[in-house]
Amino acid sequence: MTKFESQRVLVIGGSSGIGLAAAQAFAASGAAVTIASRSQAKLDAALSAIGPGARAVKLDTTDADAVQHFFDGHDPWDHVIVSAAQTASGPVRKLPLADAQAALGSKFWGAYHVARAARIRDGGTLTLVSGYLSVRPSAASVLQGAINAAIEALGRGLALELAPVRVNTVSPGLTVTPLWDKMSEDDRATMFANAAARLPARRVVAAADVANAIIYLASTPSATGSTVLLDAGGAIA
Repeated sequence: MTKFESQRVLVIGGSSGIGLAAAQAFAASGAAVTIASRSQAKLDAALSAIGPGARAVKLDTTDADAVQHFFDGHDPWDHVIVSAAQTASGPVRKLPLADAQAALGSKFWGAYHVARAARIRDGGTLTLVSGYLSVRPSAASVLQGAINAAIEALGRGLALELAPVRVNTVSPGLTVTPLWDKMSEDDRATMFANAAARLPARRVVAAADVANAIIYLASTPSATGSTVLLDAGGAIA
């Protein structure tokens, strides 16, 4: 019997990057996986990468009513993972306020809407994804650090409010995902190589590494209120 056999898992943001890696890991462990994101095209492409039996649902987590309607229409889940986010970056004094507010709406309020509406069985889990800028701020990404710190605080509070549902957060560092695909292949390779040379682990984070941490939190009965930092040593470099 596999670790998550017969368990229902929802991965919001499961159409690419960390979310897709998590969906694949849960599916490989026997779970019945549903992925959700805003893009139907990405969802359709992701299903073939996850394997038979996976389902896809188009969902915009910035729409609180849509999120509530979705959860009202489904039985309680065993595990819910929130990795969806679209955030603009830049110095506070240069980033347009509309972009800053949209970033907060996508990553923080999206997670908040899910936490507020999600129906999760007792003993099940809600796992959020933040980022190591919460503990290692950057002058060029102040907003992202603040949002990530808010998500981690949200996770700790929810672990108390939603108990016995377990709530945790995974905080990755620079991760190889399609987020960087807008860069040229050479520029992307150079960025990752330069970053790896500065990191104690001498590598950047793989999406599968983050998925492993999500699986660990979902499968460890005593894990709740935790933030797992997975940054190849970025916070101490």
